[in-house]
Formats: sequence, structure tokens, C-alpha cells
Amino acid sequence: MNTKFGLVLPTYQSFTGSPRQIVGLGVEAERLGLDSLWVGDTLAKAPIDALTLLGTLAGVTERVTLGTAAMLAALRDPVLTANAITSLDLLSGGRVTLAVGGGFPGRSEPEFEFAGVPWQARNARLDDIVALWKAIWRGARSFHGKVLHYDTLPEFMAPQQDGGPPIWLAAGFTPPVLRRVGRLYDGWLPYPPDVADYARGLAVVREDRPVTGALFATVYVEEDPVLARHALEDFAARNYGVPLEFVQGLQVLITGSREQVAARLREFADAGATHIPIRIASVDPDVQAAQLPLVVEALPRSVVPAP
Repeated sequence: MNTKFGLVLPTYQSFTGSPRQIVGLGVEAERLGLDSLWVGDTLAKAPIDALTLLGTLAGVTERVTLGTAAMLAALRDPVLTANAITSLDLLSGGRVTLAVGGGFPGRSEPEFEFAGVPWQARNARLDDIVALWKAIWRGARSFHGKVLHYDTLPEFMAPQQDGGPPIWLAAGFTPPVLRRVGRLYDGWLPYPPDVADYARGLAVVREDRPVTGALFATVYVEEDPVLARHALEDFAARNYGVPLEFVQGLQVLITGSREQVAARLREFADAGATHIPIRIASVDPDVQAAQLPLVVEALPRSVVPAP
């Protein structure tokens, strides 16, 4: 199978470890053979700046893709962020992929208010930001979108990747979202609990052109079903402050033995997922470290640790 797998590093506020432990997890994930490292980027959930962390990881890793899952791009100055992404792409040797999102209704509004960005028209703003980045990376000297307008733009260095890093949309699977992905983005990063929904959505996204089908999956390897459920309940409570049943209705949560986890991941790979960033369902650094090799062993393909 051609599916790639990555690790979503625990940058959420509820994580009880240190930033240096987060970097250490990233280094170990590359050594164990994973393909990518991902970090969150919100004012509410990320205690350390995403692009700063990715810059650090660029200096201590050699081959893994480095990405955001996902960046709330509207909370950053779009022109300065374009330059920061260019710098990261150059420093990493062209290893950057960005997943961006427009925020989650009912949770993200305070972040937008704090940043002084209108919550209304957030999707149009996000689409404009991505179009602006791509224009800057092509060398454009002006930009006029639906929301953003720049009569002049600074002249930046070109990124390592021709045309700039790929940009995925982290979003759900309503028809308008799927059409936006197919028209404007290089990939789709949802987390539906039902594989049939994922397959149907990906078919719509890919109607007009090839688009990367990704999946954000939360995983915990544990053969004892009672212990597995307890781990997921604890994660839902400490990371989101809601019951497990609520999270299960929105996100794909995978637990069980290594064989059971592999089988579930394979279902999504067979449905078209070609890149699966995996979040370990724990806020404890020791549990994260213990789960990482178990997760790698559970992947439905062979990975070869670095010597």
C-alpha cells in the first residue's frame, strides 16, 4: 500500500509534558520510520507557536514532512506568514505541507475575537489567504481577492518547492466544503468516524482533479477493551472537556490490539486515504512515549527504523 503515516505531536494545552519532550517525540517518530510530523496551531490549544516548533524540528530531522494540522491561518498576518512559511520550506529543504482550517463553530469564535478577525466570512477569508500565499510564491506583486486586497506586495525569496508547499483544507464533508477543496486546495484532511462518509467525500473532492486524500485519526493501542475505553474517556475529558460519546460522533477514534488498529486504518487507506496523520490519545508524555512504538507496529505496512 502507498499510504503514508505521520505523528500529530501533542501541542495542545492539556499536554502535561514540556516543549523539549515534544521535539524528542518528533525525533523518535522519524527514527521509527514515520513519514511526517504535524502540529496544531490555535490560540486556545497550542502552548507553543506552531511555526517556531516546526522550525526547530526542521533542524533536528532529515526526511519527514513537516506540517500543521491544522493552522487557523486567519489569526496570523497573511503576508508575514507567507514569508515565515517560505523560510520554513527553505530551511527544511522543501519538506513542508500545510493543513489549514477556518475554525470550529462553538469553540473558535473567542480566538477570532481575540485576534481582531471577524468570524463572519471566515471561509472566504481563508480561501483568500491561501490564494494570496500562492500568488506571493509565484512572484506576484499585487493581490485582490474577495476579502483581502493588496495593491503592492513585498518581494520574497522563492520557496524550495516549486509553487510553494502543498496546502490541504482541514474540514468536514458537506457539499460546499468538498467543492471548495476540489477547486482551491491540494488536499483534504477530515476526521469522519465513518469510512463510507470518507469514501463518498473523497470521490466528490477528486471529481475534477487529483487531490491528496488525508485523514486525521486518533489512536490508542490497548488489547483490554476496558482499559482502552478508559484511556479514550480520559483523553476526551482532559483535551476537550466533553464526554467520549460526543467526540466519537465527530471524530474517528481507533483503539484495540495492534491487529485491530491496523485493520481499521487499512479500511480508510482502501477508501483512498494516502496520508494519515495519527494523534495518540493521551495528554501524558510518558504514555505518548510508550504508545509511539506500539502505534508504529500497528500500522498496516512495514516501517524501517533508522540505524
